[in-house]
Amino acid sequence: MFIRLSRKTLLVFAAAAVLAAGGIYAVSSCGMRAVNVENSLENSIINWVDFNVSYEAMADAMKADIDSYGTDAHCSWTELLAYLAALNGNDFSSYKSSDLDKVTERLESGETMDEIAGDMKYYDYYKKAFAAALGGFIGEYTVQTESEDTVVWEKRYGLKVFCPIAEGFSFEHYDDFANARTYGYARRHMGHDLFGSIGTPVVAIESGIIECVGWNRYGGWRIGIRSFDRKRYYYYAHLRKDHPYTPIVKEGAEVMAGDVIGYLGMTGYSETENVNNINVPHLHMGIELVFDESQKESDSEIWIDCYDIAKLLMNNRCAVVKNENTGEYERRYGFYERVPGE
Repeated sequence: MFIRLSRKTLLVFAAAAVLAAGGIYAVSSCGMRAVNVENSLENSIINWVDFNVSYEAMADAMKADIDSYGTDAHCSWTELLAYLAALNGNDFSSYKSSDLDKVTERLESGETMDEIAGDMKYYDYYKKAFAAALGGFIGEYTVQTESEDTVVWEKRYGLKVFCPIAEGFSFEHYDDFANARTYGYARRHMGHDLFGSIGTPVVAIESGIIECVGWNRYGGWRIGIRSFDRKRYYYYAHLRKDHPYTPIVKEGAEVMAGDVIGYLGMTGYSETENVNNINVPHLHMGIELVFDESQKESDSEIWIDCYDIAKLLMNNRCAVVKNENTGEYERRYGFYERVPGE
C-alpha cells in the first residue's frame, strides 16, 4: 500500500527541509533536496531551479516582449520574469500585472533592465535560470500561410513553440508534478501528463535534435529531443503501441517545432517492449534543464514543473493533416526558424 501525496503536501515537507537547511528546495530526478541559496550562487553551474512561474505572469511578459519588439524599449520576457521573481521571492501566487507594467513603463522611459534590477538579490540567478527554461520560446521564425489559394512564407516574431498535442485533438491535464510513483521504486513524477485518446498526433514542442528513440521500461516508447541551444531536453513518453513514431523520427535527426513525431498511447511499466501497462492513455511531457553536460543522465538532473508552461502552449497549437497515402499525420503548414550557426 502507498499513500498518494499531493504537490501541496510535498511542498509542506519541502518547506520544513528549507527551515532546517537554511536554504531553498529543488526537485531533481532523485526527489526533494534542500539547497543553500548562497552556496548555489557561488557555483559556476546552476544545479537547481524551482520553476513556479504562473501562466498569468508568463502570458503578460510574453505580450510585453512581443509588443515591444523592434522598438528601443524592447524587453526580454525572461528578464521581466526574473525581475518579478527577485521582487516577490519567487512566489507568483500573488502576481500582480501592475508590477510588470511599472517595469515596462521604466523601459519605455529609457532605462535598461540592468539599471532597473540594480543590485536586486538573486536577479542574475533567475535571469540565467529562466533563460534556460524559456529561452527558445520567443523569437523570429518563418511560417507558411494561405492567401487566396496561394501559399506564401511569412516572417514573424512571437511564440515559436507548440503545444505537444496537435490542433483539433482534445486532452485534459492538471498539475501532477512531484506526485508519488511506485513502479520500479518509490519516486516522484518528474513531468506533466496530458490525457487524450490513443493515436492522437504528438508534435515537437521546440525545434531541436533527437537524442534518443526507443523503449524504456518506465516511459514505454519514448523520444528525447534537445533544443538547439542544448539547454532544454524534452521527453515524450508512453507513445502508441505498434506504431509509436512517424518516419521522420531517427536519432540525430533535426526536427522543427510542430513536426509530428509520434502518437499518444499507454505503453510502459514493463521490461518487455511494446506492452500497454499504463492504465490511462496519456502523453508524459517532461522538460529537463541542462546547464552542464555532467547533469545529463545523472542524479543531478533538473526537471521542472511544466503545468503552467503547458497552459501557455495551448495558445499555439500546430495544425496537422493526415496523409491518405501513408496514413501518417503531418504538419499542415511549413515552419522554419533560424538555427544557431547559420
